[in-house]
Amino acid sequence: MSDVQIYDYVIVGAGSAGCVLADRLTANGRYRVLLLEAGPRDTDFWISVPLGYGKLFTRTDVNWAYEGEPEPTLNGRRVFTPRGKVLGGSSSINGLVYIRGQREDFDGWGVPGWGFDDLLPYFKKSEDQQRGADAWHGAGGPLAVSDLPDKHELCDAFIDSAAALGVPRNDDFNGASQEGTGYYQATARNGKRCSAATGYLRSAETRANLRVEVNALATRILFSEGEPRRAVSVEYRQGGAMRAARAAREVILAGGTFNSPQLLQLSGVGSRELLEQHGIPVVLDAPEVGENLQDHFYVRTFWKCNKPITLNDDMMSWWRQAKIGLQYLLFKRGPLTVSAGYAAAFVRTRPELTRPDAQLYFINFSTAKRGGHLHPFSGFTCSVSQLQTESRGWVRLRDADPASPPAILYNYLATEADQRIMVEGLKFARRLVNTPPLSGYVVNEEHPGPRVQSDEDWLAFCREAGDTVFHPVATCRMGTDARAVVDPRLRVRGVEGLRVVDASVMPAVPSGNINAAVIAVGEKGADLVLEAAR
Repeated sequence: MSDVQIYDYVIVGAGSAGCVLADRLTANGRYRVLLLEAGPRDTDFWISVPLGYGKLFTRTDVNWAYEGEPEPTLNGRRVFTPRGKVLGGSSSINGLVYIRGQREDFDGWGVPGWGFDDLLPYFKKSEDQQRGADAWHGAGGPLAVSDLPDKHELCDAFIDSAAALGVPRNDDFNGASQEGTGYYQATARNGKRCSAATGYLRSAETRANLRVEVNALATRILFSEGEPRRAVSVEYRQGGAMRAARAAREVILAGGTFNSPQLLQLSGVGSRELLEQHGIPVVLDAPEVGENLQDHFYVRTFWKCNKPITLNDDMMSWWRQAKIGLQYLLFKRGPLTVSAGYAAAFVRTRPELTRPDAQLYFINFSTAKRGGHLHPFSGFTCSVSQLQTESRGWVRLRDADPASPPAILYNYLATEADQRIMVEGLKFARRLVNTPPLSGYVVNEEHPGPRVQSDEDWLAFCREAGDTVFHPVATCRMGTDARAVVDPRLRVRGVEGLRVVDASVMPAVPSGNINAAVIAVGEKGADLVLEAAR
């Protein structure tokens, strides 16, 4: 093994939270920080192009491209799970949608210091809101948040049809209320993606006290021989060589919901039964490491359109493709600036509810498979995702090889409440598309089509067609109880010198896309680390 380098902090994972940590912990110049990333630098052209996420969906050079275990609730199907393996992590390959969640989500975590009022200053601190600062938003922060450059005729019709069904118009889903319909905002600036690497890491990398190592796979956390429960260094593999980096103050895991619990388990922190099964010496028997996995379930419906105004039509014409390319290259406008959602509706599937429980994504194209080719007809997609979920799964080692992907089971639709939200949400989506003015653009419902009518039909359709919308959390759950993996200061319970700061610490998934919340966790986590240092 090469000579051990010594830093104050070693951060594992240069994703949404890891980039925030690297920036904030080096800003005062006092601390030496090493940031380890298993993937390459984020120089690929398609990373910077908002709609380029479709090109990165299965690219294993920048994407872990995990494959889940057979899901008993989804007819034994495996769920394909993209995750960023590149500077910026999933913020470099995601759909750019900027949604924070609802006040009740964070208050409902029940963890001191982590309610909505505690996190709002961090949301604002992180944000460079195109519309300027106000009570809900910040300006001048590292993360660019902007309106989509162009409206679209179909999106306007979707919003008007939702309003006709009583869904209020909402031009700010991250303001006083999430409920309503309107256009999404995106983490973009001047038509280009603003990932955590773009926003936080670019300037931080100019500092002499930050070292960033790419293509560096963390293999194990090493504990002190004299204090067997004190984390002191990280072992990693880079360029065929094994290296180690010592952390004089703390090791911080920011590998995300799948990789952070995997690395803990590889290092001897996890369920004793699981570790012994794989021949890993037990440092700490922590049964909840990797448990409690929660994610948003997601089901698409797509429709044939009677006007040649969709992205499908653009891609069937070479001259329209050329026009799109020129629009983007010359003006940073046009279809290539669209995020994974164009228009949205956050709705209550039952009138007695006090807040939205379903999210509708509307986009002006359709494809049989996400990341695949567009349909050879005019088409658009209306998708449904539940917002609050009950079902829980897990992430566990397959074996003791750090290069092996972890075993992932989501366990979607395991509860009656989750099933009901999805069925009612999909029924509402069908009703919306069949309401004027959007209904005036419809030739027919292509998928699932008229074969699906009853609640039982819709549930069966969910099981055959639904999958992840890429919002996994909770596998290193934060809490005040003895079984929580990390405490409210994000320190791993039962060991010293080790924290987790990423989506895995969230006790439950927020209502909506999670990247904004992960960055807020990174901001607050950085403050907690700096407070401890002082």
